[in-house]
Amino acid sequence: MAFARSRQTLAVAGVLGLALGVAACGTGDDKKSDKAGSAECAAYEKYEGHDGKKVTIYSSIREIEADRLNESWKQFEDCTGIEIDHEGNAEFEAQLPVRVDGGNAPDLAFIPQPGLLKRFVDSGKLKPVGADTKAMAEQNYSPDWLKYSTVNGQLYGAPLGSNVKSFVWYSPKTFADKGWTVPTTWDDLIKLSDQIAASGTKPWCAGIESGDATGWPATDWIEDVLLRTGGPEVYDKWTTHQIPFNDPQVADALNRAGTILKNEKYMNGGFGGVKSISTTAFQEGGTPITTGKCAMHRQASFYANQWPEGTKVAEDGDVFAFYFPAIDPAKGKPVLGGGEFVGAFADRPEVQAVQTYLASGEYANSRAKIGDWVSANKKLDINNVPNPVDKLSVGILQDEKTVFRFDGSDLMPAAVGAGTFWKGMVAWINGKDTNSVLNDIEGSWK
Repeated sequence: MAFARSRQTLAVAGVLGLALGVAACGTGDDKKSDKAGSAECAAYEKYEGHDGKKVTIYSSIREIEADRLNESWKQFEDCTGIEIDHEGNAEFEAQLPVRVDGGNAPDLAFIPQPGLLKRFVDSGKLKPVGADTKAMAEQNYSPDWLKYSTVNGQLYGAPLGSNVKSFVWYSPKTFADKGWTVPTTWDDLIKLSDQIAASGTKPWCAGIESGDATGWPATDWIEDVLLRTGGPEVYDKWTTHQIPFNDPQVADALNRAGTILKNEKYMNGGFGGVKSISTTAFQEGGTPITTGKCAMHRQASFYANQWPEGTKVAEDGDVFAFYFPAIDPAKGKPVLGGGEFVGAFADRPEVQAVQTYLASGEYANSRAKIGDWVSANKKLDINNVPNPVDKLSVGILQDEKTVFRFDGSDLMPAAVGAGTFWKGMVAWINGKDTNSVLNDIEGSWK
């Protein structure tokens, strides 16, 4: 599952940011005319000619992250005169199909699931990208990224934000105080978990409650483990149903994940036992690390947004992350991740202009400077990425040697990846056996 699960909005910061924006850019209808032709607007000349037009965007990005989105394209709005109206919804995955099928589609949507994107393509609702967007996307993203939004040889969405999911969050200070060493192999990870459990602290904490999307964090576990046990070839066959969902290799991966997730000695620090995982909010899943009630939390780079205000995220800070160790060294260091694709349900010129801009290097660097954001855009200058974990993530994504694979549930048909797979993981956490869960999911795949 991709990344728009925010902590509480910092209202004061949002108001201050708005005030500063008004002071810097002027107000009213003269905003664009004051800036047009200025040096700071030079990068936006190719998008001009649509003054007074509005483009609507729908996504799962809310609260403080939504404030950052609005800030990231403010100069584009001021220079071009295009108004971007963004709406974030916690139930995005469920509500977007309702809106599209009901004839109330947004102009653009940030779609984190290639399987959901394909659903809209198959129904004839999503528009192919225009020539300018296609050229911009091909210039700034690798073919591996573009293939996730390509259907029948046609590109239907440009990548936007990205994330690296193969991370384990921890407290560097606690590890130092306790003499715990960051593990670099799976065996070391299990030994460390046993050591921590023996000391009286629960080594792991997790939460998979996420509204209509409840269950998605658990799907990431099995995907990350299967990528390590089966390698990218098996992983690709699984996500495309070339092997069944209940293949023995998939069952082995889920059972291995269960040695941590369903281990009462390991789980669920700060919340209760294993079953508390299903009722613990995703946003809160790792927070017991900050109070010493839990030692480790496997979650993506975007979890940096979830720590309590004032938490320092750094190698020498309150929290940081290490690479989720490989299981079979012969399979290298695979990386699981996700991202969003900007899909268009309208092809008006101003909509295409915004879609093209969001695929540009100018936008990637504008958004990165604000903080807590990652992208695989080749034009993103890593020096513009302030958060240490995000900087680490961008380095991984830009490294041509990385064996990257997209979130499996997001690649699958939406009815499976965002449906029976999510629900199946909740049932599994709550005690249902591996084979029954996988058989049920396999039976749902049409």
